[in-house]
Amino acid sequence: MIRRALESEAAILTALSFASKRYWGYPDSYIDRWAPELTIDEDYIRDNHVLVYEDNQKIVGYYAVVNRREDVLVSGVKLAQGFWLEHMFVAPRHIGRGIGRQLFAHLRQRCRLRGIDALGILADPHARGFYARMGCEFVGEYPSTIKDRTTPLMRLFAANEELN
Repeated sequence: MIRRALESEAAILTALSFASKRYWGYPDSYIDRWAPELTIDEDYIRDNHVLVYEDNQKIVGYYAVVNRREDVLVSGVKLAQGFWLEHMFVAPRHIGRGIGRQLFAHLRQRCRLRGIDALGILADPHARGFYARMGCEFVGEYPSTIKDRTTPLMRLFAANEELN
């Protein structure tokens, strides 16, 4: 079941964010650097569109869409105002079970219903293939917050049909 996150679930979503990032074997120094962006608080849930995937009444995945009201600089690169997929995480032991695909289908449907034509995604390099299979277009590589590392910028055009 996919539903809106509750503010009281901030700690659960934070733990899920960290566990999911660690799944890819990143060193602790990277995880420490990303801690501010992986930490979800009550204000974040209240101010953004955060939806969770529950399995047997336990949160095993979530995504968050933010509406940037102005351009913002990230690692020296301007990210344009508009809607962005800021988080999409699945608990490591649930990866490969289709939860990410279900979350993404839900995301696409919500974009269509809300009239969001395009959604920016600064993807983890390990997730680039997933987003490509979901029909997102690769825009280019952008500097990461980690020195000498890049991250792919993807774009979802909500009207596009999902690719396999």
